[in-house]
Amino acid sequence: MGFESEATTRSGESSDREVLDALDPAVREWWVDRFGSPEQDGGCLTPPQREAIPLIHAGENALVAAPTGSGKTLASFTAILNELFERERAEGLDNEVYCLYVSPLKSLANDIERNLAEPLAGIGDRLAERGVETDVRQAIRHGDTSSYERQQMLEETPHILNTTPETLAILLNSPKFREKLRSVEYVVVDEIHSLADSKRGTHLSVSLERLQRLAGDFTRIGCSATVEPLADIARYLVGFDRAEDGSADEPSGQGPRASDGARNCEIVDARFARDYDLRLSCPTPDLVNASKGAINDAFYEELGDLVAANESTLVFTNTRSGAERVLENLRERGVVGEEESACHHGSLSKDRRQAVEAQLKEGSLSVTTTSTSLELGIDMPHVDLVVQVGSPKSVASLLQRVGRAGHRPGRTVTGRVIALDRDELVECAVMLRQAEQGFVDRVHIPERAHDVAAQHVYGMAIEGPLPEAEVRATLRSAYPYREYGDDDFERLFRYLTADYDGLGDRNVYAKIWRDENDPPGGDDGDPDDPTSGTHHYPEFAVGERLVGKRGRLARPILLQNLGTIPDSFTVNVYVRGDDEWVGQLDESYLDTLEAGDVFVLGGDRFAYRYRRGSKVYVDRTSERATVPSWFSERLPLSYDLGREIARFQSELVAKHEAGGAAAVRRWLREFPVDANAVRALARMYDDQIQYAGVESVSTTDRVAVEEVKDRDEYRRRYHVRTPYGRRFNDGLSRLLAYRCANEANANVAVSVADNGFTLAMPLNRKVDVAELLRQTDPGEARETLRDALDGTDLLQRYFRIDATRALLVLKRYKGREKSASKQQVASEMLLGFAEDLEDFAVLEETYRELIEDKLDLAGVREVLAAVQSGDVEVTETTLQSPSPLSFGLATLSASDVVLADDEDAVLRAFHERVREHVDD
Repeated sequence: MGFESEATTRSGESSDREVLDALDPAVREWWVDRFGSPEQDGGCLTPPQREAIPLIHAGENALVAAPTGSGKTLASFTAILNELFERERAEGLDNEVYCLYVSPLKSLANDIERNLAEPLAGIGDRLAERGVETDVRQAIRHGDTSSYERQQMLEETPHILNTTPETLAILLNSPKFREKLRSVEYVVVDEIHSLADSKRGTHLSVSLERLQRLAGDFTRIGCSATVEPLADIARYLVGFDRAEDGSADEPSGQGPRASDGARNCEIVDARFARDYDLRLSCPTPDLVNASKGAINDAFYEELGDLVAANESTLVFTNTRSGAERVLENLRERGVVGEEESACHHGSLSKDRRQAVEAQLKEGSLSVTTTSTSLELGIDMPHVDLVVQVGSPKSVASLLQRVGRAGHRPGRTVTGRVIALDRDELVECAVMLRQAEQGFVDRVHIPERAHDVAAQHVYGMAIEGPLPEAEVRATLRSAYPYREYGDDDFERLFRYLTADYDGLGDRNVYAKIWRDENDPPGGDDGDPDDPTSGTHHYPEFAVGERLVGKRGRLARPILLQNLGTIPDSFTVNVYVRGDDEWVGQLDESYLDTLEAGDVFVLGGDRFAYRYRRGSKVYVDRTSERATVPSWFSERLPLSYDLGREIARFQSELVAKHEAGGAAAVRRWLREFPVDANAVRALARMYDDQIQYAGVESVSTTDRVAVEEVKDRDEYRRRYHVRTPYGRRFNDGLSRLLAYRCANEANANVAVSVADNGFTLAMPLNRKVDVAELLRQTDPGEARETLRDALDGTDLLQRYFRIDATRALLVLKRYKGREKSASKQQVASEMLLGFAEDLEDFAVLEETYRELIEDKLDLAGVREVLAAVQSGDVEVTETTLQSPSPLSFGLATLSASDVVLADDEDAVLRAFHERVREHVDD
């Protein structure tokens, strides 16, 4: 498959010449020496460079969306260097920062070397040849920068400062360096797509607004890989003009949705500016009856052929353990030797990762395996093929990963996806077809987060006193807070002023004060009053509401606890009763566990019961695992791609009804998939329809519910096949499980996957799940989910995370550090107290984050509304054994077939029952 940009961009030799002619001669010469003449075939600028450089030269805000390796970061730096060199010659540069480059990566050195240090040195050499001396300086600053280096930056300040979101926030709250930022004229936010969908990005958006209040207007440049919707990402980048009365100022220019006050932003849409060659393969046409060994052998034979046919291959898996296992197998099978192969992931030491990155840069590795750690920021020009094992869960992630191949302008991006699981085969087939058609998943940007707001309001108060109206306007200028209303502010201020009885008894004190500015002579105007001027600030009007800090240690408390990335820890697992220690679990894995869930640890099965601080208590069990070991590592399927899967199944059902399995095979051959994949997909859906009927396939206008009686385990299971991703299914399953448990008066176990979920209860209990789904009011979904989350371990964990972000629980205080496990204990003691308070900001944020960000309330409401309106019907089928489309749900613990020993005998037994029915 090949496809290229449909974006309207200027092209041709004249446009390249026009762009270069606007640059300083030394800059132009360096560019031509590096990338060739504008008159050469294809020119010397990539599409995003051709568009972005003139925009930055003109001082326009710009979002540059283009694939990895298309030179967008280099374009930003080149245009800014051009301006700085010209300014230096014309009027000189002060000892201050003129450009901030913000990246999500601490390991900035590789990207900075390629995109800034090299052009800075090269252009400087050409200026020296002309007898022009230059001293444009750049430096990197992040959390690991030594105190000596930080002091040196104060004395000899870099004109271009490269940093992370967290360090930028620290600099804004550091009195000395803060003054160095008043001269900022450019801010480049790199990899903006990877920031916008997290609270890390929320924090950065407010930092940029605080910088705007400090430095005045500056040019904002966002560099993004393939992402959607561009208009919202652009508004996230540039923010809003807000007057201090809270209203929107008159917008300037016609940027995205400028009518709502968003600042102007030009969008360079070159997301498909590179040629792509992508294809999906399946090792065998039968993923059920083929043995585990046969599937693995076929997989590694195909992977070995791909490695042998290419200079350097990068292999992405969906788990860190998977990356290790694939490399081990390639070595054991003699495909590659140890010296020419390597593994790279976040659990390895920094030195080891840097060594692998150096080998990738120099091209000495034939194959490198990884999970997610090589998606961003590493220069790997010699990689000519990317292989993705299993589904990357979104089109955006697929294009980001395969974009690491051909990481040089003009080269084709070559990617191969290998699916070893039938559910992922469906995902990948749809994903590659949608990529071919230019589809991109939407980014979910968290909104109205109280914990991040608490940090920034505290920081602004420390720099104060200042008018409350300015605090409100600054916060509401940031995209995530554009709809932060008066009630939100009152809730936040009540928390920060500790306006709750009993907080002080728990060592939680006010962080800010909030009051009206008194008259200069005291409240009664008497100049002889001994309290005269105590609450009067002459720079502000009398009666103006002000905000200021409380406590002498306010600044160190903020600087030592600033940021949004949560600490995590491993929990010890004990068997109840005898307190036998059986191992450890990563804390994030607990997000997936509810009481009664079964998981595997050390080869044994355990039923999860409860958690106390850093300890988890379980019972031994012989029941089949309901939560796979890899669950917490994998990215969830995007909701948008899930909707496309539903549309795919609608089309497939129509093809099948018109011409049977043969018509389905003919249609599937139009997809970028191999013959094995076509046969496997066609057979699976043909078996499904013959076994359970066409109404058992979920489509754009149908949700299929399947009831199966498991008499061996005395369980009744309801498989709800909603293909909208794990976040959606986590939300809808919790909502339905809560209602089922109330109706059946029984515990309901839940297993969640990307293509649906399973509700299980004792066989002597029965609930009409389909009717419950029909009757669930989307308007009540938030409150029902809130009730379902009450008292759960998930709520306890996220309350701790948000409590530390909101500075309710301090990670660091007076030189002492509180471990994540101790933070958990402290937060659990506060949670019970907080639940009795009215509208307590930290608890409200915990529920908001869980319900909106983790459980996809918007998607759940959308589907429930469609069910209520009749646009989507709910069908129910009662079967003696799971249908083919439910195999993955019924054997959830065994679905990672290439990387873990699964219970494939169970899968084959299900399939045999289906075939017996179909063949009768």
